[in-house]
Amino acid sequence: MPVTEPQDERDRATVLVTGATGKTGRRVARLLAGRGLAVRAVSRSTAPRFDWYDGAGWEPVLRGVTAAYLVVPDLGSPRLPPVVAALARRAAAAGVGRAVLLSTGGGSPWEEGVLAAERALAGAGLAWTVLRPRWFHQNFSEDFLRGPVMAGEVRLSTGEGREAFIDADDIAEVAVAALTEDGHAGRRYELTGPRPLSFGEAVGEVARASGRAIRYVPVTAKAYAGLLRGRGMDPESVALLVGLFERVSSGALASVTGDVERVLGRAPRDFTAYARAAAAAGAWRT
Repeated sequence: MPVTEPQDERDRATVLVTGATGKTGRRVARLLAGRGLAVRAVSRSTAPRFDWYDGAGWEPVLRGVTAAYLVVPDLGSPRLPPVVAALARRAAAAGVGRAVLLSTGGGSPWEEGVLAAERALAGAGLAWTVLRPRWFHQNFSEDFLRGPVMAGEVRLSTGEGREAFIDADDIAEVAVAALTEDGHAGRRYELTGPRPLSFGEAVGEVARASGRAIRYVPVTAKAYAGLLRGRGMDPESVALLVGLFERVSSGALASVTGDVERVLGRAPRDFTAYARAAAAAGAWRT
Protein backbone atom coordinates (compact mmCIF):
# COMPACT_ATOMS: atom_id res chain seq x y z
CA MET A 1 0.00 0.00 0.00
CA PRO A 2 1.17 3.60 -0.56
CA VAL A 3 3.08 5.08 2.33
CA THR A 4 2.14 8.60 3.43
CA GLU A 5 3.69 10.86 6.01
CA PRO A 6 2.20 10.86 9.52
CA GLN A 7 -0.19 13.71 10.30
CA ASP A 8 2.24 15.40 12.69
CA GLU A 9 5.04 15.41 10.08
CA ARG A 10 3.20 17.20 7.27
CA ASP A 11 5.25 20.37 7.73
CA ARG A 12 8.71 18.84 7.49
CA ALA A 13 10.65 18.02 4.34
CA THR A 14 8.75 15.47 2.28
CA VAL A 15 9.52 13.35 -0.78
CA LEU A 16 6.70 13.18 -3.31
CA VAL A 17 6.12 9.86 -5.08
CA THR A 18 3.66 9.87 -7.98
CA GLY A 19 2.34 6.65 -9.47
CA ALA A 20 2.38 5.35 -5.92
CA THR A 21 0.44 2.17 -6.70
CA GLY A 22 2.67 1.19 -9.63
CA LYS A 23 5.56 -1.26 -9.83
CA THR A 24 8.30 1.28 -9.12
CA GLY A 25 6.30 3.91 -7.23
CA ARG A 26 5.33 1.66 -4.35
CA ARG A 27 8.88 0.34 -4.11
CA VAL A 28 10.36 3.85 -4.05
CA ALA A 29 7.89 4.89 -1.34
CA ARG A 30 8.75 1.86 0.78
CA LEU A 31 12.51 2.41 0.49
CA LEU A 32 12.23 6.09 1.36
CA ALA A 33 10.07 5.35 4.38
CA GLY A 34 12.59 2.72 5.44
CA ARG A 35 15.19 5.47 5.57
CA GLY A 36 13.00 7.44 7.94
CA LEU A 37 11.94 10.02 5.36
CA ALA A 38 8.48 11.54 5.16
CA VAL A 39 6.81 10.30 1.97
CA ARG A 40 3.78 11.70 0.19
CA ALA A 41 2.74 8.83 -2.05
CA VAL A 42 -0.01 9.98 -4.40
CA SER A 43 -2.21 8.79 -7.23
CA ARG A 44 -5.70 9.56 -8.50
CA SER A 45 -7.15 7.55 -5.61
CA THR A 46 -5.25 9.13 -2.70
CA ALA A 47 -5.88 12.16 -0.51
CA PRO A 48 -4.55 14.55 -1.58
CA ARG A 49 -5.50 13.37 -5.05
CA PHE A 50 -2.96 13.73 -7.86
CA ASP A 51 -3.83 13.79 -11.54
CA TRP A 52 -1.36 14.89 -14.21
CA TYR A 53 -4.19 16.54 -16.12
CA ASP A 54 -5.72 18.42 -13.18
CA GLY A 55 -3.39 21.29 -12.32
CA ALA A 56 -5.92 22.69 -9.88
CA GLY A 57 -5.07 19.85 -7.49
CA TRP A 58 -1.30 20.18 -7.60
CA GLU A 59 -0.82 22.80 -4.88
CA PRO A 60 -1.62 20.59 -1.85
CA VAL A 61 0.40 17.75 -3.38
CA LEU A 62 3.52 19.93 -3.76
CA ARG A 63 3.28 21.76 -0.42
CA GLY A 64 6.37 21.08 1.70
CA VAL A 65 7.95 18.76 -0.87
CA THR A 66 11.73 18.91 -1.34
CA ALA A 67 12.17 16.08 -3.89
CA ALA A 68 9.82 14.29 -6.30
CA TYR A 69 9.69 10.95 -8.11
CA LEU A 70 7.66 11.40 -11.29
CA VAL A 71 5.93 8.55 -13.09
CA VAL A 72 4.02 9.88 -16.11
CA PRO A 73 1.26 7.83 -17.76
CA ASP A 74 1.52 7.59 -21.55
CA LEU A 75 4.97 9.17 -21.51
CA GLY A 76 5.82 10.11 -25.07
CA SER A 77 2.32 11.19 -26.01
CA PRO A 78 2.47 14.62 -27.72
CA ARG A 79 0.16 16.09 -25.08
CA LEU A 80 2.53 15.24 -22.20
CA PRO A 81 5.57 17.57 -22.56
CA PRO A 82 3.67 20.78 -21.72
CA VAL A 83 2.05 19.02 -18.75
CA VAL A 84 5.44 17.83 -17.46
CA ALA A 85 6.83 21.33 -17.97
CA ALA A 86 3.94 22.94 -16.08
CA LEU A 87 4.23 20.58 -13.12
CA ALA A 88 8.02 20.90 -12.98
CA ARG A 89 7.81 24.70 -12.97
CA ARG A 90 5.16 24.64 -10.26
CA ALA A 91 7.32 22.22 -8.27
CA ALA A 92 10.40 24.43 -8.55
CA ALA A 93 8.37 27.47 -7.48
CA ALA A 94 7.05 25.51 -4.50
CA GLY A 95 10.59 24.72 -3.33
CA VAL A 96 11.13 21.26 -4.76
CA GLY A 97 14.88 20.95 -5.24
CA ARG A 98 15.17 17.57 -6.99
CA ALA A 99 13.06 15.59 -9.41
CA VAL A 100 13.61 12.09 -10.80
CA LEU A 101 11.66 11.17 -13.93
CA LEU A 102 10.93 7.55 -14.83
CA SER A 103 11.34 7.68 -18.60
CA THR A 104 11.65 4.85 -21.08
CA GLY A 105 14.66 3.32 -22.76
CA GLY A 106 15.32 1.37 -25.87
CA GLY A 107 13.96 3.65 -28.56
CA SER A 108 10.25 3.97 -27.83
CA PRO A 109 8.03 4.53 -30.88
CA TRP A 110 7.18 7.79 -29.11
CA GLU A 111 10.84 8.75 -28.85
CA GLU A 112 10.32 12.40 -29.84
CA GLY A 113 7.63 12.86 -27.23
CA VAL A 114 9.75 11.12 -24.57
CA LEU A 115 12.72 13.38 -25.30
CA ALA A 116 10.44 16.44 -25.28
CA ALA A 117 9.16 15.47 -21.81
CA GLU A 118 12.74 15.00 -20.57
CA ARG A 119 13.71 18.41 -21.95
CA ALA A 120 10.67 19.96 -20.28
CA LEU A 121 11.85 18.66 -16.91
CA ALA A 122 15.43 19.75 -17.55
CA GLY A 123 14.33 23.32 -18.31
CA ALA A 124 12.20 23.81 -15.20
CA GLY A 125 14.90 25.14 -12.87
CA LEU A 126 15.43 22.22 -10.50
CA ALA A 127 18.01 19.47 -10.17
CA TRP A 128 16.79 16.65 -12.41
CA THR A 129 17.67 13.03 -13.10
CA VAL A 130 16.17 10.81 -15.80
CA LEU A 131 15.91 7.02 -15.50
CA ARG A 132 15.56 5.06 -18.74
CA PRO A 133 14.89 1.42 -17.85
CA ARG A 134 14.45 -1.54 -20.17
CA TRP A 135 11.64 -4.09 -19.85
CA PHE A 136 10.90 -4.95 -16.21
CA HIS A 137 11.38 -8.45 -14.81
CA GLN A 138 8.08 -7.91 -13.02
CA ASN A 139 6.10 -7.74 -16.28
CA PHE A 140 6.03 -11.53 -15.98
CA SER A 141 4.63 -11.57 -12.43
CA GLU A 142 2.86 -8.26 -11.81
CA ASP A 143 1.75 -7.03 -15.22
CA PHE A 144 0.45 -7.96 -18.66
CA LEU A 145 2.54 -11.12 -19.12
CA ARG A 146 1.33 -12.84 -15.96
CA GLY A 147 -1.95 -13.91 -17.55
CA PRO A 148 -0.29 -15.66 -20.50
CA VAL A 149 2.24 -17.26 -18.12
CA MET A 150 -0.59 -18.64 -16.01
CA ALA A 151 -2.36 -19.85 -19.16
CA GLY A 152 0.80 -21.72 -20.22
CA GLU A 153 1.39 -19.91 -23.51
CA VAL A 154 3.08 -16.57 -24.15
CA ARG A 155 2.51 -15.24 -27.68
CA LEU A 156 4.66 -12.23 -28.61
CA SER A 157 6.08 -10.60 -31.72
CA THR A 158 9.56 -10.33 -30.20
CA GLY A 159 11.08 -13.15 -32.27
CA GLU A 160 14.49 -14.16 -31.00
CA GLY A 161 15.53 -10.59 -30.24
CA ARG A 162 17.22 -10.07 -26.90
CA GLU A 163 16.53 -7.56 -24.15
CA ALA A 164 18.50 -6.75 -20.98
CA PHE A 165 15.56 -7.04 -18.57
CA ILE A 166 15.85 -4.89 -15.42
CA ASP A 167 14.42 -5.54 -11.96
CA ALA A 168 11.92 -3.01 -10.56
CA ASP A 169 13.71 -3.18 -7.20
CA ASP A 170 16.93 -2.01 -8.84
CA ILE A 171 15.10 0.85 -10.56
CA ALA A 172 13.63 1.90 -7.21
CA GLU A 173 17.03 1.82 -5.50
CA VAL A 174 18.57 4.00 -8.23
CA ALA A 175 15.63 6.41 -7.93
CA VAL A 176 16.07 6.69 -4.16
CA ALA A 177 19.79 7.33 -4.58
CA ALA A 178 19.06 10.14 -7.04
CA LEU A 179 16.41 11.59 -4.72
CA THR A 180 18.53 11.56 -1.58
CA GLU A 181 22.20 11.71 -2.58
CA ASP A 182 24.41 14.21 -4.38
CA GLY A 183 26.08 13.58 -7.74
CA HIS A 184 23.08 12.60 -9.86
CA ALA A 185 21.79 15.97 -11.06
CA GLY A 186 21.70 16.36 -14.82
CA ARG A 187 22.26 12.65 -15.43
CA ARG A 188 20.37 10.26 -17.69
CA TYR A 189 20.78 6.67 -16.54
CA GLU A 190 20.17 3.79 -18.95
CA LEU A 191 19.13 0.99 -16.61
CA THR A 192 19.61 -2.61 -17.74
CA GLY A 193 20.05 -5.98 -16.15
CA PRO A 194 23.37 -7.84 -16.28
CA ARG A 195 22.72 -9.84 -19.48
CA PRO A 196 20.41 -9.82 -22.50
CA LEU A 197 17.81 -12.55 -22.85
CA SER A 198 15.25 -13.32 -25.50
CA PHE A 199 11.64 -13.40 -24.35
CA GLY A 200 11.69 -17.11 -25.09
CA GLU A 201 14.65 -17.58 -22.75
CA ALA A 202 12.92 -15.46 -20.09
CA VAL A 203 9.76 -17.59 -20.38
CA GLY A 204 11.96 -20.67 -19.98
CA GLU A 205 13.45 -19.23 -16.78
CA VAL A 206 9.96 -18.58 -15.40
CA ALA A 207 8.87 -22.11 -16.32
CA ARG A 208 11.84 -23.68 -14.55
CA ALA A 209 11.46 -21.52 -11.44
CA SER A 210 7.71 -22.00 -11.16
CA GLY A 211 7.51 -25.63 -12.23
CA ARG A 212 4.79 -24.71 -14.72
CA ALA A 213 4.60 -25.85 -18.34
CA ILE A 214 4.84 -22.59 -20.33
CA ARG A 215 5.44 -22.20 -24.07
CA TYR A 216 6.81 -19.15 -25.83
CA VAL A 217 5.17 -18.79 -29.25
CA PRO A 218 6.68 -16.18 -31.59
CA VAL A 219 4.13 -14.53 -33.89
CA THR A 220 4.28 -11.83 -36.54
CA ALA A 221 3.71 -8.18 -35.65
CA LYS A 222 0.47 -8.24 -37.64
CA ALA A 223 -0.79 -11.31 -35.81
CA TYR A 224 0.13 -9.82 -32.43
CA ALA A 225 -1.64 -6.56 -33.26
CA GLY A 226 -4.76 -8.59 -34.10
CA LEU A 227 -4.46 -10.46 -30.82
CA LEU A 228 -4.32 -7.18 -28.87
CA ARG A 229 -7.26 -5.71 -30.74
CA GLY A 230 -9.22 -8.86 -29.96
CA ARG A 231 -8.60 -8.18 -26.26
CA GLY A 232 -10.16 -4.73 -26.64
CA MET A 233 -6.94 -2.68 -26.59
CA ASP A 234 -7.24 0.77 -28.14
CA PRO A 235 -5.41 1.42 -31.46
CA GLU A 236 -2.85 3.82 -29.96
CA SER A 237 -1.79 1.31 -27.31
CA VAL A 238 -1.66 -1.49 -29.89
CA ALA A 239 0.64 0.57 -32.10
CA LEU A 240 2.88 1.45 -29.16
CA LEU A 241 3.27 -2.11 -27.89
CA VAL A 242 3.82 -3.58 -31.37
CA GLY A 243 6.40 -0.87 -32.05
CA LEU A 244 8.23 -1.62 -28.80
CA PHE A 245 8.36 -5.32 -29.64
CA GLU A 246 9.66 -4.54 -33.12
CA ARG A 247 12.63 -2.87 -31.41
CA VAL A 248 13.23 -6.04 -29.42
CA SER A 249 12.92 -8.36 -32.42
CA SER A 250 15.35 -6.23 -34.43
CA GLY A 251 18.12 -6.90 -31.91
CA ALA A 252 18.50 -3.19 -31.14
CA LEU A 253 18.13 -3.75 -27.38
CA ALA A 254 20.67 -6.55 -26.96
CA SER A 255 23.03 -4.31 -25.01
CA VAL A 256 23.99 -3.85 -21.38
CA THR A 257 25.05 -0.71 -19.54
CA GLY A 258 26.85 -0.36 -16.22
CA ASP A 259 24.66 2.42 -14.86
CA VAL A 260 23.02 0.39 -12.09
CA GLU A 261 26.42 -0.65 -10.76
CA ARG A 262 27.76 2.90 -11.11
CA VAL A 263 24.97 4.26 -8.95
CA LEU A 264 24.52 1.43 -6.44
CA GLY A 265 28.02 -0.02 -6.30
CA ARG A 266 26.75 -3.52 -7.11
CA ALA A 267 25.65 -5.50 -10.12
CA PRO A 268 21.96 -5.45 -11.10
CA ARG A 269 19.79 -8.41 -10.17
CA ASP A 270 19.83 -11.27 -12.67
CA PHE A 271 16.59 -12.57 -14.19
CA THR A 272 17.18 -16.06 -12.80
CA ALA A 273 17.35 -14.70 -9.24
CA TYR A 274 14.18 -12.72 -9.84
CA ALA A 275 12.28 -15.73 -11.21
CA ARG A 276 13.28 -17.95 -8.31
CA ALA A 277 12.34 -15.32 -5.72
CA ALA A 278 9.03 -14.55 -7.43
CA ALA A 279 8.16 -18.25 -7.62
CA ALA A 280 9.04 -18.74 -3.94
CA ALA A 281 6.76 -15.81 -3.06
CA GLY A 282 3.88 -17.45 -4.92
CA ALA A 283 3.74 -15.13 -7.93
CA TRP A 284 2.59 -17.91 -10.27
CA ARG A 285 0.41 -19.97 -7.97
CA THR A 286 -3.22 -20.26 -9.01
